[in-house]
Parts: sequence; C-alpha cells; structure tokens
Amino acid sequence: MSKKIDTGLNEKDRKVIVKGLDVLLADTYTLLLKTHFFHWNVTGPMFNTLHLMFEQQYIELFAAVDLIAERIRALGEFAPGSYKAYSKLSSIKETETVPDAVDMIKQLIADQETIVRTARKLFPAVDKVNDEPTADLLTQRMQLHEKTAWMLRSLLG
Repeated sequence: MSKKIDTGLNEKDRKVIVKGLDVLLADTYTLLLKTHFFHWNVTGPMFNTLHLMFEQQYIELFAAVDLIAERIRALGEFAPGSYKAYSKLSSIKETETVPDAVDMIKQLIADQETIVRTARKLFPAVDKVNDEPTADLLTQRMQLHEKTAWMLRSLLG
C-alpha cells in the first residue's frame, strides 16, 4: 500500500506532468534505439567520425532514459517500459532500413529537435505548479539535444 505523496504538487498536476514525461521518455528511448542502430550500420567516408559520435550519443541517451523514468517514479507513477508503449507515445519514427550516412545525420537532427519540442511543450504545466526538479530536467535535456542537433548539422556543412 503506497502512501500519499505530499510534496506540494497535487495529484492532478503530477499526472499531467507525468503524461508529458512519458512522451519524453518514449521519444528519448526511440532515439536511443535509432542512434544505436545507426552506430552499428553506418558506412562510408565518415564511418569513423559517425561511429564514434553515435556511440557517445546513445550512451548519453541511455543515461537520460534512467533520469526521466526516475522522475516519473518520484512523481508517483510507473514509467512505461515496453516497445509497444513507446511506439504509441513517441513522436519519433523508427527506421527499419539502413539509410546512407547523410540521411542518418538528417534523421538524427530532426529527432533531436523533436525531443526539444517535446520538452518545451511540457514547460507550461511544469512552470504553472513550480515543479523545479522537472523544469531542471527539461532544461538539461533541451540544452543537450539542441547542442547535439547543432553538432550533427555542422557535419553537413
């Protein structure tokens, strides 16, 4: 039997925030899978650069999914954790075929920017109830994804 959570956020506000965090988690996990897939399968003259860059990115994304899921748990809800749930929640589309390296970069730029938009959409609900821990998490995620998108765009010239 769980105890009532009394941290200054009412249940309704927590559930709204968790709903947004569920989407952020699904987007992040889907991007993790896609980035890892590209890491394994990239070919061409940029192989070494992209192979290493994608590895750094999926390692960071793996750490991020844990932080997001733990925030969901701290807010009193269970975090989604199945491919089926993520496919329903995520704004990011999976890639089933192996694109060329330039298309990989373009897809990852779009996906990084999608996650920034997902996080940004949640801010009004978080700000309204002064949920600073979630705001901090969102700010960190947005900053990292904006920087990663910029780095990826730089590869295209």
